[in-house]
Amino acid sequence: MIAARVRTVTLSRRSGWLRPPANSNMMKYLLLLITGSVAFAAVPPAEKLLPASTLAFFTVPNAAQAQSNYAASAVGQLWSDPAMKAFKDQFLEKFNTDGLQPLEKELGLKLADYAGLAQGQFTLAIVQNGWDARSDQPPGFIWIVDAQEKSSQLTTNLAALRKKWAEEGKKMRAGKIRELEFTTVTVDSKVTQSLRDAVPGPKTPPAPDGDGPAAKPVEWVIGQSGSLLIVSDVAKEVENVISLQSGATGAVALAEQGGFAANAPMLRNAQFFFWVNVKSIMGTLAKTTVAKKGNDAALGAFPSMDKILGAIGLSGVQSLAFNLTSSADGALSKVSIQVPESSRKGLFNLLAVEAKDSSPPPFVPGDAVKFSRWRIDLQQGWTTLENMLTEISPAYAGVSKLMLDTAGKDKDPNFDFRKQLLANLGDDVITYQKAPRSQSATDTASPPALTLLGARNAEQVASSLRAVSGIFPPQMVKYQERDFLGRKIFSVTIPTGGDANPRPLHYAAHGSYVAFSSDPVLLEEYLGGEAATNSLRDLPGFKAAAAQAGGTGNGYFSFENYHETARAAFEAARKDPQAAAALLGGGQWLGAASGSGRGLTGWMDFSLLPEYSRVAKYFHFNVGASAVAPDAITFQFFAPAAPLLKK
Repeated sequence: MIAARVRTVTLSRRSGWLRPPANSNMMKYLLLLITGSVAFAAVPPAEKLLPASTLAFFTVPNAAQAQSNYAASAVGQLWSDPAMKAFKDQFLEKFNTDGLQPLEKELGLKLADYAGLAQGQFTLAIVQNGWDARSDQPPGFIWIVDAQEKSSQLTTNLAALRKKWAEEGKKMRAGKIRELEFTTVTVDSKVTQSLRDAVPGPKTPPAPDGDGPAAKPVEWVIGQSGSLLIVSDVAKEVENVISLQSGATGAVALAEQGGFAANAPMLRNAQFFFWVNVKSIMGTLAKTTVAKKGNDAALGAFPSMDKILGAIGLSGVQSLAFNLTSSADGALSKVSIQVPESSRKGLFNLLAVEAKDSSPPPFVPGDAVKFSRWRIDLQQGWTTLENMLTEISPAYAGVSKLMLDTAGKDKDPNFDFRKQLLANLGDDVITYQKAPRSQSATDTASPPALTLLGARNAEQVASSLRAVSGIFPPQMVKYQERDFLGRKIFSVTIPTGGDANPRPLHYAAHGSYVAFSSDPVLLEEYLGGEAATNSLRDLPGFKAAAAQAGGTGNGYFSFENYHETARAAFEAARKDPQAAAALLGGGQWLGAASGSGRGLTGWMDFSLLPEYSRVAKYFHFNVGASAVAPDAITFQFFAPAAPLLKK
């Protein structure tokens, strides 16, 4: 870094740029030199610091500013509210005991000594490192923290850590990477088990002592380059980071990779940013299973991974990016899927809806807690799904086609599924949900909800659905019909998942929609026009928030009233903490399956949550909208600041 700076000064002197004019102000000249030196020494942003082999990375461009923004946010204020103290203290105690302390014990350090050092960039990246998804070679990681003006404290902490490791006899060795001191330390691979318990995902119970293959040790390279703390399990990538930091030639930065360039603007002014190289990951996964020729034609054969990824459209995706920005008006987040129009197929054809009105119709009540409207062409969508299944497994696609082509003919030989049902489908899917009718776990898990499918001939679609139910054995299906205000309501019950008392699905035609709901009262409210006189579209602040998210004319729009959904969640969790943990954990998620009591839900005691009224001021609502461009499909979400928190 210093050498680079000297070379720059020498060249500048030769050109005469640094020679001060005779009548110049010497102080201004010195300030110019100092300012130029500081700017030259600035740490490059993540995309210019990470190597081109990066598969994914998460970055906080300005950690100090992000901490300040978090403290001022609704979530940060909620966590600091005295009403949350009992819940917060218990969680932090369990997190420290089960999560941090085992890690600190193994590494011989106090994470608190490093937590306050992040002043600039905080970046965590996953790199290829020879990963092929077939062998046991995992991807590598790189962790970068910019201490900025606290770099001297970082130096002191690292020196103390090396000394402690030496005193404890930890397996380690010193070395240099581009003339900088780095330490390679051997870490037990089990050291991160407590942290893996906190990450959502299926949990595998630990093997009994002595069972299974011995865990391989992991080597971490730890050191400092300028103001950067760098930790990685891939030494060669550490060298690349240092080269990119100093501007040396040889290493290729992620920013120079064509797949990242389209997402680069999302990094500007982002509070945090996440990026995934989907193309590279999918390309690797596609090579994991190769079906033998002719396998896909056999019923029951498992298709190759590349066939599955290609059919659903993932093989055409270039990258995925997410960012969050905040202001006094609220928080704005964006998800961008880089998938060129020429490469779209499968699921991404479904997401690429036309720009049409997706605002809440007047009949959507103001007390709806969730709403979404998707202007998808249902006929085209069905064709897309059929094509996906055919590409994945022609055998299964043939069976499906046979079942649907013969559906209903046992009752009416002239019934034609495609003409009488599919041909009548429209281009509109509307859903809205109300608050649970009670705070019981059952009602909280299944609140009243209504789904509307657009139809050219809604009456014919509704009557045709009974014929389609003929694909199920007659003894499984219970069908009822009743009249309501001159309209026919159909009710069908199909046992699923071993449920002894499944809830019937009720549906009816009304106008240009077929309405579906498992709550007959909500369906009758819709059919009878008994919704509240106020409409969701007239909610205070709704129009301004919708504009921030991109508007209601792009073919997709969503809304969620966090004030009400949080109320239901708080009260249900306080009354039945175990049910809340199971609901959040999803059985095998967040540590619930292993029964270890570790992981996020194991560290939370929901009975300690305060009454919702004490924290209600922190919750407001969120809106989202999509946008389709030739090179990408994006979703943008805006959460306006809660009115009671505005100063």
